[in-house]
Amino acid sequence: MKICVYGAASSLIDNIYIEAGEKLGRKMAKRGHGLVFGGGANGMMGAVARGVAKENGDILGIIPKFFSEAGAEISFNKCTDYIYTDTMGERKQLLEDKSNGFIITPGGIGTFDEFFQALTLKQLGRHNKPIVVFNINGYYDELDRMMDKSIEEKFITDDCKDLYVVINDADKIIEYLENYDEDDIDISKVKIR
Repeated sequence: MKICVYGAASSLIDNIYIEAGEKLGRKMAKRGHGLVFGGGANGMMGAVARGVAKENGDILGIIPKFFSEAGAEISFNKCTDYIYTDTMGERKQLLEDKSNGFIITPGGIGTFDEFFQALTLKQLGRHNKPIVVFNINGYYDELDRMMDKSIEEKFITDDCKDLYVVINDADKIIEYLENYDEDDIDISKVKIR
């Protein structure tokens, strides 16, 4: 399985996140899963990639050309393969197309954007891939509450929360992805509001 992992590029985040990211990457590679990611060397992206690399796993980094030109992000130098894109939109499309599922690790605006795009596309029936939110250190507790509030206030339907899971344990994440059955969720019956 090729797993797309979204997450922070920041080198300023607490080590608790870095350690969890590396552990996740190692577990992915040990179970034979490849990494598809934004290609960054720092933050959650770099942590997961280092974990996969330590176990000699397959790593595809997808990086906008203008990042390196502007010095915006340092690329992870141990990817098995790289794809360089002209735009962020092209990068996001390739991340989606080249993977069989998504793990959302702690991150900022870019990670939120990637999560909500994957979720929206699943709700619209454009894919039926598993989406897992890795809730390290309770990072996504407020996001989960926001989703509940949106359901309570009728901005989204309650079946939207069936389209993703929130898990705080790397082993359980891998098990969920490996056992995901597209037939368990009939995305054609998800109501759109």
